[in-house]
Amino acid sequence: MQDLSIKCLKSKKAESGAIYGQFLINSLNLGQGVTIGNLLRRILLSEVGGCAITAVRIAGTTHEFSTLPGIREDILEILLNLKGIVLKSKTKETEFGRLKIKGPAVITADLIELPPNLEIINPNHYIATISDANFLEIEFKFEYGTGYKLAAQNLHEKSNDFLEIDAVFMPVQKVDFKIENVYDDLNEVTERLILEIWTNGSISPATTIINASQFIINLFSSITKTTFIDEILESENDNSSLPIDPHTNIPIEELQLPVRAYNCLKRAQINTVGQLLKYSPEQLQEIKNFGRKSANEVFAALKNKLGITLT
Repeated sequence: MQDLSIKCLKSKKAESGAIYGQFLINSLNLGQGVTIGNLLRRILLSEVGGCAITAVRIAGTTHEFSTLPGIREDILEILLNLKGIVLKSKTKETEFGRLKIKGPAVITADLIELPPNLEIINPNHYIATISDANFLEIEFKFEYGTGYKLAAQNLHEKSNDFLEIDAVFMPVQKVDFKIENVYDDLNEVTERLILEIWTNGSISPATTIINASQFIINLFSSITKTTFIDEILESENDNSSLPIDPHTNIPIEELQLPVRAYNCLKRAQINTVGQLLKYSPEQLQEIKNFGRKSANEVFAALKNKLGITLT
């Protein structure tokens, strides 16, 4: 069995807290690079979870289109600013935090009072400005999840007190990979996979690879534990194993028959080619008002359109 090893080539942290990592997986067989790269990329972007603000309760307001006295931003602007806060959580449980500030003041993310399991990665992130001596009081709801959820999906029960926020739980912002061929002294070819990962800073790129790999292992291990029971059911009346005629469901309109022949078939409740093929040439001519000429027209249409010859 082939053992894979991964090496970190480069790691860089931006001022915003975002982290970049570049990794190398060597000694892959031909074709394995794109398989592993695609699988890891999809899992990293969709299944690695994170924490986000999903709802807030702002004192003095009940909907996102209102304003507060002394606050430069309206409620909708404040909600948009809150979406940019990056959180790191040690738990998957729902948590709550609060903010209460008296102005004048510039409010940034570091002023939010958090439970001990949460940490803000970008504490200087701007939220709002109070221009006079008014208060701004906000209660936050923090949840753990995966992917992206619209506001209507975040709360199990709609509350008149809380304003819901579209939540982006994905800590992995971007994944890219490239594959290079490696030739040895015997001119044998192997592949190496170079993987690049950008995260929002709440988790390191190396940890996301570990989490994604564990997710893949758990996913496929459930398949390996499955026991398949082969059952052969034999029945004279079971037609499920019979080959299906490809012409069965083709409507007779596809044959583009003359009006007389078409109307005779319709009156005889023959609506598809499959039903038509159940009739022998002699039986067709026994249909009321269906003469030899109409029969020849049907035979010709079957042969020209579908390559079928009635015998």
